[in-house]
Amino acid sequence: MGLFAARPLENDGRERPLADRMRPRSLAEFVGQEHLLGAGKPLRLQIDNDRLGSIVLWGPPGVGKTTLARIIARMTHCEFVAFSGVMSSIKDVKAVMAAAERLGRAGTRTIVFVDEIHRFNKAQQDAFLPYVESGDIVLIGATTENPSFEVIAALLSRTKVYVLRPLEPGELVRLLQTALDDAERGLGGHGIDVPPAILERIALFSNGDARAALRTLETVVGAASGGAVTERLLEDALQRKLPRYDKSGEEHFNLISALHKSIRSSDPDAALYWLARMFEGGEDRLYIGRRLARIAAEDIGLADPRALEQTMAAVEAFRFTGEPEGDLYLAQAAVYLALAPKSDAAYKALAAAQDDVRRAPGAEVPLRLRNAPTKLMSELGYAQGYEHAHERPDALPGMACLPDPLQGRRYYFPTGRGVEERIAKRLENILKRRAELQDKTGG
Repeated sequence: MGLFAARPLENDGRERPLADRMRPRSLAEFVGQEHLLGAGKPLRLQIDNDRLGSIVLWGPPGVGKTTLARIIARMTHCEFVAFSGVMSSIKDVKAVMAAAERLGRAGTRTIVFVDEIHRFNKAQQDAFLPYVESGDIVLIGATTENPSFEVIAALLSRTKVYVLRPLEPGELVRLLQTALDDAERGLGGHGIDVPPAILERIALFSNGDARAALRTLETVVGAASGGAVTERLLEDALQRKLPRYDKSGEEHFNLISALHKSIRSSDPDAALYWLARMFEGGEDRLYIGRRLARIAAEDIGLADPRALEQTMAAVEAFRFTGEPEGDLYLAQAAVYLALAPKSDAAYKALAAAQDDVRRAPGAEVPLRLRNAPTKLMSELGYAQGYEHAHERPDALPGMACLPDPLQGRRYYFPTGRGVEERIAKRLENILKRRAELQDKTGG
């Protein structure tokens, strides 16, 4: 018997929304969050061994925070009480804490699940403190907001924060297919055909939110006639026209090509347009981030060394905030890259060096560049002729570092654009000084 006469956790009545009916009942049914619930992961081990401490589950809507709390309740030998940060008062909190303390003295633990814990004020959160600290309750808080700002420091220091991620499109497709196949709780008895391409579209437009994906599926299946869900029907359900886009098809590559070439051509407006097309099509934002990083190195390089820094900062900021806020960071990076001075010198240099490596893959490392940790190696000439740069006032030795057959080869030719203008002058001075030193030594 629970502390509260709450609605039963198991109730497969058909009147409930599909998302509620399809809630996973065990970790085996749970989709996503492998970084927390995979085999051998700390949270999974705590649940399996019934040794869970107080935790806060932080993540966007529809990723399984409440579901995970319910599964934990089923798997542990604890009383389970659910609070809502919207509905519960300080009086409710104190009443449950007193009951949990009595049960604790009798040897029974209580799990207190607080949905939307960020909505609890300081006094309400303070009421949990002594019971969390004494171990009378195991607190599971769920929040979509950063706990650093929304959970009081004293309570936060007594809990472990686990970050739940938006579900990947493939994970959502698997979840949707399960709902279509399940005749008991899902849509298996409707006889409606939903093509894989439609499931992929639903997954992309759901932005990692399982509840939103299942709600859309339920809508289109309910409206389908003729036994099939069409693209037009999905457009009507979403109340938006689907862009012509397929993450694995030609249009995917067309759009990323257009984005890349717009940035290379220093056209920020075109770059923003193609980026927006990719956003609207549901493209994986981290894929976009990876391509922007490639552009930063391939088309800008050392003409603006900060281009790669700006891009990686944008990717990390996106990881921190997610969609849709994080899209702005990627857009900022795209504009920065478009306006940056351009150079493909490093890209061409690597390609030229790789060509030489392929033509002569076995070119020996010169003895002067080899370490000599043993007497034999010293006797064989290892490290002889090595010039230590830091022993020279200008840190510029005349020693050649390429394999002997490739002496004099050059790969990197900086442009006169952006920072590479200064790099070109520096490189010119280095090459001139090295030639002078080699002339003196006959090297």
